[in-house]
Amino acid sequence: MDTAELAALASDHRVHRTFAFMDLCGFTDFVDDHGDDGAVQELQTLRAAVREVAPLFGVRVEKWLGDGLMLVGVDSEPLVGAALAIEQRHSRTGRLELRGGIASGAVILLEGDDYVGRAVNLASRLCDIAGPGQLLAATDNLDLPEWVAADEHDPVVVKGMADEVALVALSPDRVVLRRQSRTRSAKALLTVVEGITRPVRKWSQATTFVREALPSPPIVGVSNGQGRDNRVGDDNPEVACKDGGRGP
Repeated sequence: MDTAELAALASDHRVHRTFAFMDLCGFTDFVDDHGDDGAVQELQTLRAAVREVAPLFGVRVEKWLGDGLMLVGVDSEPLVGAALAIEQRHSRTGRLELRGGIASGAVILLEGDDYVGRAVNLASRLCDIAGPGQLLAATDNLDLPEWVAADEHDPVVVKGMADEVALVALSPDRVVLRRQSRTRSAKALLTVVEGITRPVRKWSQATTFVREALPSPPIVGVSNGQGRDNRVGDDNPEVACKDGGRGP
């Protein structure tokens, strides 16, 4: 079977996916310095961040790779968002910096659970050359969320690939994030307020209904020496409060 025939067969199994490889920088030295307990704690911190963030963007963890991981998504935009959000979250909770590489393209889906192809290898290689806290992405088939900024990066020669790879370095766009945060915070606040006031309104309506349904409390007359009575009850709540009754 020649190459053309193999390619024709493989095309039936090709899918378009985006991949991200991420790992902890300096993990080996960290284990030497902090021991197994420190290493396990750092890995648990990383995995907790990944498990928290990935589902929010609709991407999944394809593999755990010791001190790293492989993410896969159908579209590049949510996967880029997930990878950058994981890096940002871990930078606040972990002790080591993360680095990562991202690439998109058509790959072979082998036996339903394994991916083979250029995009997988490229994402892995880009992770290897990224610096601490850096997220590199190949520009082919790359779509970015609005809140992600792409800075130019020199093309690189990647082992096993003939042509140079055009890259960008990804980072959060703080201006866009602040604007979106204010908008979403306002919406969240309105939701919270609505969630609080709705039961209050219902309680108020229920209280009014009960008061209308119940007979009025007896009125006790107390002479005040001015030719009229001070009435203790719902008609005079201030007096009722002073006497230990109901107040407003």
